[in-house]
Amino acid sequence: MKASRFAAAAVVAGSAVLVLSGPAFAHVSVQPEGTAAKGGYAVVDFKVPNERDNASTTKLEVTFPTDHPLASAMPEPIDGWKIQVTKATLSKPIELHGKQISEAVSKITWTATGKGVEPGFFQKFPVSVGTLPEDADELVFKAIQTYSNKEVVRWIEVQEDGAEEPENPAPVLALSAASEDGHHGASAEEASDESADDAKAAAATTEAADTDSSDTTARVLGVVGIVVGAAGVAYGVLAGRRRATTDA
Repeated sequence: MKASRFAAAAVVAGSAVLVLSGPAFAHVSVQPEGTAAKGGYAVVDFKVPNERDNASTTKLEVTFPTDHPLASAMPEPIDGWKIQVTKATLSKPIELHGKQISEAVSKITWTATGKGVEPGFFQKFPVSVGTLPEDADELVFKAIQTYSNKEVVRWIEVQEDGAEEPENPAPVLALSAASEDGHHGASAEEASDESADDAKAAAATTEAADTDSSDTTARVLGVVGIVVGAAGVAYGVLAGRRRATTDA
């Protein structure tokens, strides 16, 4: 009887843990690939887990912040998903790479063309964003998740300071401080230029190494030739002496 009671208590406790931890695990969230430094660029992943056992996630809508608009937001193509980027006119233009930008991305929508995110799976939706604001510690992205059974879950509740976590919290991207040398990150074009420069430097290093190797080989062969020549001369001298001794 005691054993049965203990077993029942353990099952109840385990169920309670699952119930309490389940919603936190199942939230739609956003995380950077690496770091998301203020004033720079970053690739962020919107992670969408499927919470249902009898339906697939077939649509995701992510609304971008209006208080800190992002002039650049480029989603990565994903097999089985159609992507639509929506832009809106800014009330106050922002500057990007020395140019005035009057519109920014307001929403990105992913719509499944196949099965979508099936039960028991999750999907990442990568987006390259920038430039990130320098006067904010985080960005809030409100998301709407739609299932194949037409159910809609709105991840739009903002976490208030000192309050408990809301039932359907909005994804929040934490921003890190820029590096001390003032480097905030690089755009795709700048990263490509840096890679090209690195490749040229590597090629120059390899060429120099090959030249040094060739010079070293030539020197070694020269020394070996001198030694062999000296040995031949010595052998000839000794052979001459032996012949002279024999003739005498």
